Amino acid sequence: MNAEGLLVSAAINIGLALLILTVFSILRKQPSNATIYYPRRLSQHHRLSFDRHLTLRRLLPSLEWIRRAYSVSEEEILDTCGLDVFVLIRIFKFGINFFVVCSLVGLLVLLPLNYIAGGRGASRPPHSMDYFTISNISKGSNWLWVHLLCLYLVSCYGSYLLYKEYDDISLKRLQQLRDLRHQPNQFTVLVREIPPCDEHKAHGCCIDHFFSKYHPHSYRSYQILYDGKDIRNLLSQARSIMKKIEDLRHHSSTKNHSKGSDPSDALMWDAKVVQLKEMLQEVYHKIQLTQSRMLQQGKELPVAFVTFNSRWGAALAAQSQQHSNPLLWTTEMAPEPRDVLWKNLAIPYRHLPLYKVVVYVAASLLTIFFMIPVTAVQGIAKFELLKKWFPPAMAIQLIPGLRSIVTGYLPSVILNSFIYIVPFAMIEMAKIAGYVSRSRKDMKACNLVFYFLVGNVFFLSLLSGSLLDQIGQSFFHPKDFPSRLAAAVSAQADFFMTYILTNGLSGFSLELLQPGLLIWDMMKSHTWDRGKKKRPYLFNLPYYRTIPFVSLCILIGMVYAVVSPLLLPFLVGYFFLGYIVFINQIQDVYITTYETSGQYWPYIHNYIVVAMIITQISMIGLFGLKSKPAASFSTIPLLVYTILFNEYCKIRFLPTFYQCSVKDAMDRDELDKKAGLMEDDLQNAIDAYSPPCLRPLNYEEIDSNSILPLVSSI
Repeated sequence: MNAEGLLVSAAINIGLALLILTVFSILRKQPSNATIYYPRRLSQHHRLSFDRHLTLRRLLPSLEWIRRAYSVSEEEILDTCGLDVFVLIRIFKFGINFFVVCSLVGLLVLLPLNYIAGGRGASRPPHSMDYFTISNISKGSNWLWVHLLCLYLVSCYGSYLLYKEYDDISLKRLQQLRDLRHQPNQFTVLVREIPPCDEHKAHGCCIDHFFSKYHPHSYRSYQILYDGKDIRNLLSQARSIMKKIEDLRHHSSTKNHSKGSDPSDALMWDAKVVQLKEMLQEVYHKIQLTQSRMLQQGKELPVAFVTFNSRWGAALAAQSQQHSNPLLWTTEMAPEPRDVLWKNLAIPYRHLPLYKVVVYVAASLLTIFFMIPVTAVQGIAKFELLKKWFPPAMAIQLIPGLRSIVTGYLPSVILNSFIYIVPFAMIEMAKIAGYVSRSRKDMKACNLVFYFLVGNVFFLSLLSGSLLDQIGQSFFHPKDFPSRLAAAVSAQADFFMTYILTNGLSGFSLELLQPGLLIWDMMKSHTWDRGKKKRPYLFNLPYYRTIPFVSLCILIGMVYAVVSPLLLPFLVGYFFLGYIVFINQIQDVYITTYETSGQYWPYIHNYIVVAMIITQISMIGLFGLKSKPAASFSTIPLLVYTILFNEYCKIRFLPTFYQCSVKDAMDRDELDKKAGLMEDDLQNAIDAYSPPCLRPLNYEEIDSNSILPLVSSI
């Protein structure tokens, strides 16, 4: 490892982060940027206090937002944002708690041990950082037992934290489901693959007959779904016309207030608005006719939301097989009404495996495609290899300090720039997989992104950076190949340090600054939206972008906790900064468009267990290549323990996140019966799952908000 390149990368990243954070702390004080930095608060009608006059205080940076982020308690996050957001914050706290202990062990025990007990041969460069890694320990050295002991300590501590988190979050999930027991999804079951009735050839008739016969005491009503493609097209036309009306009104008001305006122009604008209103009225009538025709012609889908008289009845129906043919009458608990992707419910249930295969194939192709830039990045990081394959690169050495920038800072920037688009590509792929809810789509996108990062950013960076550059020498000295392979992991520690610095310092700082939105808002404010009232930029919390990248850093940290402990303090700083940044974002910026009551945690748990298993497998190979087979065999029980620990957690906790026990459902029913709220909850559940294509449209005068019912999402 090159200490000079690492220091240059650290200096550049720290400098850029300080600059970005300074700019952010100034821009957030400007009233014109409230729609970017406070959209959540604006949407909740919170009063924001700004200095209306341009004062020195508005132009000076401050750390007030950091103090406010630290003062937010977990209870406040849970109460105001929900358990899903709470889980996201807990992954940062897990990283802090885990890597602080690992740093103490690594810096106080392993780092001096690697330097003092290792064989400092003349083959290493004088300023090499390999002196502080396990690669400096001689083959067969008994000091490797200390590394094995630290591996056991780190793994057991990680397992303890994981179990503690799983237990705590599962209890909070049960409590939240109890507190939110009035939600309609607790009474509702999503039923798919409904066969048509033999007598009337209608799906709706068959639903009523089936559940009245087999669930006579708990069945309440059903809501059949219809193919609303035509209505979606008409609603799209209505939105387009409404946008034109708003633009014309804005232009008309702007012209009326300007000097020297011609009264005839105002009349012309008004005439156009009247004409568009008439067109909108026609579209409205077409929607009504389409709705009536849809009901008369019976364009039913074999999908329905079935409401039960109790949570107990809904839980039994959702978690039991309804028919001897498992592809008929499939049931599951309904997602929240706001979480439903109505469009995907039209996809036949039997076609879903094909859709998912297409998604996995597309994700695999994307992974293969990204091997090219990742391998190229590693070629830049290894200057000696770069000179061998591209001789003009030797000119870099002529400029003092340029080599350190090119090999230390540039590779991580290029890699982060390439993989920035990956989450957006994966979420688009997940959209076509046919998931019935936004939450499930985001969870599957998390999976796709995480395993992409493990394959491309971790394994491919490791192999292309540490092995491929030495394959040529290994052909001439095949007996040295095992020792070179043993040094593979530690040889890439410098690259992963710079990756964490770039992803953490620059990445989290840019998350705060929102440069893309700033540029977009500036363009809008000075061009087509000039003079219009600004609207908050409301976005859902990007779980599919945040969780996989944070989990990757946990993986990197675990692998290098014993191999190269110098990396651990960087990870502690990464998680501290990420914690502060996302506390600020969830308080001021992002909104929650659904609540799964913590169903993200099982995914996070699996990612961390995968990291532990990869760490232990790597150490088994590393001890073997260090001529310490006894240490390798001693690591196998730890690997078995980790796998068994994960299986136990699946049995102990996982059902709590995906099933509802009969006891819990009955207890909630009894609470509502005692309070006399059961009928209100049932009526709310019946009304909540009315398909958007059948909802009534309240069309009166086309004022600023009169068309809002038309723009409800489908």
